Amino acid sequence: MNNLSNKSTVQEIKTRFDQDVERFSNIETGQATTIDASFSMELIVDSIIAHTPNLKTVLDIGCGAGNYTLKLLSKKAPLACTLLDLSRPMLDRAHKRILAVNTGMTTCIQDDIRTAPLKEGHYCTIMAAAVLHHLRDDNDWENVFTKLYHLLKPGGSLWISDFVVQETSPIQQLIYHERFSNYLVDLENEAYRDKVFNYIEQEDSPRSLNFQLDLLKKVGFRKIEILHKNLCFAAFGAIK
Repeated sequence: MNNLSNKSTVQEIKTRFDQDVERFSNIETGQATTIDASFSMELIVDSIIAHTPNLKTVLDIGCGAGNYTLKLLSKKAPLACTLLDLSRPMLDRAHKRILAVNTGMTTCIQDDIRTAPLKEGHYCTIMAAAVLHHLRDDNDWENVFTKLYHLLKPGGSLWISDFVVQETSPIQQLIYHERFSNYLVDLENEAYRDKVFNYIEQEDSPRSLNFQLDLLKKVGFRKIEILHKNLCFAAFGAIK
């Protein structure tokens, strides 16, 4: 692992997202750097409904402006929704958007998943989109995955869509520094690519898909589902 001591603090991450509510209120503009963002969101939402047709309770961690929960509600409503995010402006926007389409209870919690007071054994499903890459060392990852496992009801499901790294340096070079780099240049230009790479270096500490799948099994999940992977982005789930 690279040195994690110079990575952004939780407060610094919160501040950045406080200032970016408008962009993240639109799945296309908010996740332009994320390859297949809309496709992965659709896959995850459809997988949740397929696995849990009687879905009632959902926890959206790092919910941002609420895009994933809104997509889920467009296909399955009403639901009891718990929205968790560091950013109060993001939560306020998510709450407003979700109240417009959901008659079920909506609860907003401004906190970090590491410390948030959440009820164990309560949720039918948990969604974690573009948030877990902010976890740091091995203990941090294992503690959060363990917590998510305990928050689910028996048979509940966890669904992750996130930025991932490769297991080996040559393949990481190919996937990230060549293919993803070219994608960002084509999206805008080299200056944009450099900006994205700089904030990834400063803020993120992603792990490989294999690391996360192994950890999900280690903390107790009994079934794993890999939905999609394209370059350095993956969508996958686990069943308690």
